[in-house]
Amino acid sequence: MIRVLLIVAAALVLACGRMEAAKLDPITVNQAQFAAGGPKGIDPTVLKAQILLDRARFSPGLIDGRLSGNFAKAVSAFQTAKGFQADGKLTRETWDKLLATSAGPVLTTYEVTPKDVRGPFTKRIPARMEKMAHLRRLGYHNAVEKLSERFHISEQLLRGLNPGIGFRKAGTLLVVPDVGRGDRPAAVAGIEVDKGARLVRVLDASGKWLAIYPASIGSDEKPAPSGTAEVKRVVHNPTYHYDPDFAFKGVKTKRPFTIAAGPNNPVGSVWIDLSIESYGIHGTPEPGTSVRPSRMAASG
Repeated sequence: MIRVLLIVAAALVLACGRMEAAKLDPITVNQAQFAAGGPKGIDPTVLKAQILLDRARFSPGLIDGRLSGNFAKAVSAFQTAKGFQADGKLTRETWDKLLATSAGPVLTTYEVTPKDVRGPFTKRIPARMEKMAHLRRLGYHNAVEKLSERFHISEQLLRGLNPGIGFRKAGTLLVVPDVGRGDRPAAVAGIEVDKGARLVRVLDASGKWLAIYPASIGSDEKPAPSGTAEVKRVVHNPTYHYDPDFAFKGVKTKRPFTIAAGPNNPVGSVWIDLSIESYGIHGTPEPGTSVRPSRMAASG
């Protein structure tokens, strides 16, 4: 009897696994329709909505097919921009408006290039910033991380969309989110960092929201400043310069140090330098934590 129960349980687990795999089928996701109160875990409707929001520049953060705080913020911002009730919930009206923003499938195929798999990669990156300073570059750990960040998707979901696929060979075809956003807005007039909402908004001259991004803004220990600042410069592939006066928690050295450039650098791939001394808006080595307005010494 026990053996029979174990066999039945194993069959149920296998069936559930197959159902989960079916949810990740590109046809299922591309043809997903609105459904209130979807299943727990990865939901094809949520996944489709996340990609449509990303295309519309209302970033849900990391695309993972799951309900989250950042997804709710993106939905709420989209609702506000479209002029109807902003409750952060994926309603029928919100769904219809999202579908109207962009045509075409949300999942597409991508052929891995030699550059994707060539690196250079940095397999091991220490947690402590002082030890990071000994590395010559803080590159991606591997091709999976590199491709995941390119398509704004979690590594777990990228693997789930491509079961049994290796990520080390050029020419491999992958299923990925189509996050192409078309031309950049030409009318950007300002950037608004909302500390309460933990959002960064891109505005036109009239104050209309052109884009929104979730953000980690300062901390209780080192709060971000308030006020108006100007963008002084934008630095791509920045190095990170630590000033001991910052006295960051966990950094024990009393000497300044520099961390080499790379996407896993503490400020990611881009530093937007602000006129408030040592403050800027920057990326992150962990996309799940979003962009971060915070402090750094000079960036170069």
